[in-house]
Amino acid sequence: MKAKELKTKKEKELHDLLREKRIQLRELRFKTTSGRLADNKAIKKNKREVARIMTILKEKSHA
Repeated sequence: MKAKELKTKKEKELHDLLREKRIQLRELRFKTTSGRLADNKAIKKNKREVARIMTILKEKSHA
């Protein structure tokens, strides 16, 4: 998701999305350790999305 799309969402939606992305990240890490992960870039993409969401949330809380 792009930052523009995230900025239009409400804080509750962002918190829910953040929770989902963190769960996905945990599942990807489990798959990596068990050797079932085919796309190694998926973890990096997911971590960036988590950081992007957290940044938008911080901006909204300071505004």
